[in-house]
This record gives sequence, structure tokens and C-alpha cells, in this order.
Amino acid sequence: MQKILILLQVTLSVVVGKTLMILFPNAMKRYILKMGEKSRMNQNPKFSYENWGPTFFSFKYLQFVLKVKWKRLEDEAYEGHPAPNTPVVTLDGEVCHLLDFMQ
Repeated sequence: MQKILILLQVTLSVVVGKTLMILFPNAMKRYILKMGEKSRMNQNPKFSYENWGPTFFSFKYLQFVLKVKWKRLEDEAYEGHPAPNTPVVTLDGEVCHLLDFMQ
């Protein structure tokens, strides 16, 4: 049920975002660049808006956001319930799970 609600929320967000990009491209560019300031994406001169801006609200963007949000559903922890066994990556690049480190 939660996956369906997330699907509807993200799909609506992408449809509205894509529509706004078509109707108001300059305003959306400013908005996306403002969002990029928070993550400092704009500070790299080799990483210009033209390279990544148009990918916002695309089908690949939708797929990626859904994948991340659905994965986070599995990672939620609740008091009094078992901890999630989330995947982690060691410094050597090996993928294991959090509970593998329990002794």
C-alpha cells in the first residue's frame, strides 16, 4: 500500500515538474539551480546546468526516485521492532549487510 502511495506522489510530482519546465523554463531553471546550491552541485564549473538540469522530471528521474524511496521503506526502524538489515559498503568496496557486523 505504501509503495502505491509513493508511486502516486512521485508520479504527480514528475508530471507537475515536467509541465512547469515546459511552460516556464527560465523560472524552473532558477528553481533547480537554487536546489543545486544546497548540495553544492553548482560550484563545480565542469558540472553545468545544461548537463544535468534537463534530466529533472524525466522518466529516468522518476525511476530513480521511486527506487530510492521504495528502498527506504525497507530501511525504516521502529522502536521495539528488529533493526533493518540494510546493505552497507566497506572501504574495500565489498557489499555486506549491517547485521553481518553484529558479534
